[in-house]
Amino acid sequence: MITFFGDGASRIEVSKSVFIGNAKEVTSAEEAEAFVASVRAEYPDARHVCYAWRTEGSSYMQKYSDDGEPSGTAGMPILNVMTKKEISNAVITVTRYFGGILLGKGGLVRAYTDCAAQAVADAGLVRVSEGSVFEIKAGYDIAEKLIFALRQDEWMVESPVYGESVSFKVTCLKEKGDLLKSFVTDRTAGRIMPEKLNDTLIRERIKNG
Repeated sequence: MITFFGDGASRIEVSKSVFIGNAKEVTSAEEAEAFVASVRAEYPDARHVCYAWRTEGSSYMQKYSDDGEPSGTAGMPILNVMTKKEISNAVITVTRYFGGILLGKGGLVRAYTDCAAQAVADAGLVRVSEGSVFEIKAGYDIAEKLIFALRQDEWMVESPVYGESVSFKVTCLKEKGDLLKSFVTDRTAGRIMPEKLNDTLIRERIKNG
């Protein structure tokens, strides 16, 4: 799943109309609708607050609204920005202050698309994947070499804790759990076996996203 790295915002002006974009990660339809309501409250005198949101989890849901703009000129273009980049668990609003000049359907589609796309670019994107957390305990004679090897192979290794032995956690994609076990056992001649602690979600920043 791809969603926003942080909150995003944008502002463009087209023929004296001002368009203000806002992008936010959400986890449910209720959160998405609450965010739309908060934007309406922030801009009570705006002519239109158009939006689109998509959520996934136990079930997939999406919704969009032209909020009084001609049908298909606002909500759907915003949603298309999200679907093109496969963004879910997210909401985008574009608030319009009318400048007195009609833009036509083509002009509206371009304006809402551009404003939404700029809000997405400002937020940035992350890929959220299912992961697992393992704990590894190693003797002082082998710990540093093992940690170095894991990091060289780009496993996500947390800072070690030093006690009677050296313990540290490694997070990996869920489907790579067996590969991690093999990596560690191969490099320790079978002396060490990672122990799974729990499942987690891994957020990886998408470059240029």
